[in-house]
Amino acid sequence: MMKALGRISNFATTTFALWVILFAILSFIMPQGFAWIAPHVSLLLGIIMFSRGLTLTANDFKGVFLAPKIVLIGVAAQYTIMPLTAFALAKAFNLPPEIAAGVILVGCCPGGTSSNVMTFMAKGNTALSVTITAVSTLLAPILTPSLTFLLASQWLSVSFMDMFVSIIKVVLIPIILGIIIRMLFTKAVEKSTPVLPLISVIGIIGVASAVVAVNKDSIVTSGLLIFAVVVLHNLIGYFIGFLAAKLFKLNFKDVKAVSIEVGMQNSGLAASLGLAHFTAVAAVPGAIFSVWHNISGPLLANYWGKRDKDDEVDHKAA
Repeated sequence: MMKALGRISNFATTTFALWVILFAILSFIMPQGFAWIAPHVSLLLGIIMFSRGLTLTANDFKGVFLAPKIVLIGVAAQYTIMPLTAFALAKAFNLPPEIAAGVILVGCCPGGTSSNVMTFMAKGNTALSVTITAVSTLLAPILTPSLTFLLASQWLSVSFMDMFVSIIKVVLIPIILGIIIRMLFTKAVEKSTPVLPLISVIGIIGVASAVVAVNKDSIVTSGLLIFAVVVLHNLIGYFIGFLAAKLFKLNFKDVKAVSIEVGMQNSGLAASLGLAHFTAVAAVPGAIFSVWHNISGPLLANYWGKRDKDDEVDHKAA
């Protein structure tokens, strides 16, 4: 049974982008079938974070002690490049207040866990990617509301404390509980580890579908604009993350990890916070980011992974 679920989980993970797109289309066509999920988005995110906690071990934080400078570079890039890029795009496109706040919220969130898979596919430093994701996620209760308050307050009212409490509830507590459960029941959790990605896939699909369903009218009027801004945000994140890592003279495996880590956000958290603290429209950039970065991420990862294989072949031929 567990092996079968593991295979299903692996299939769902490798075809994640297709499922997100499919359910986004379905929720747009039949919003009444998915709108009921919206009040439960925070719960879904909590479940995703709990499953994330179940996968974390002490090894995931070793990088902080083994290569603190590189981890610091990655986390600093995460919390500067994406927030500032979001702010610049909101200004450049003269975005409506709710959309501007949503784009900035995406930029101020920590890295998404799918970045770890993409880094592995790209033959980058996966251990570094996991460490940066873990550290940036643990810092999210302070940095995400602080940066959102700093950058988005000119568009909408931002309550640091309300957002801080929300992130503690839906991110930090579930992750800590997951870590504790793993420590207490290590063998049982390790047996279920192959199934855990399936929980994240279902959760993110649920969040994205709910946001699309309750924002159908807004997506009709502003969907192309939001999509264009989200695509630019993501691609600029990859590019400047790449340049920043190169600037610090990191090796290419680390450069790939930092670039992917910067470009891929925890957009499910952004969508959840948008729904909870702003308006339903503010959650749309997060939902669209969830779809887009699961298309761009594999494309970039496959390019880098193939390039490594070609380099290996050329090296052997030489």
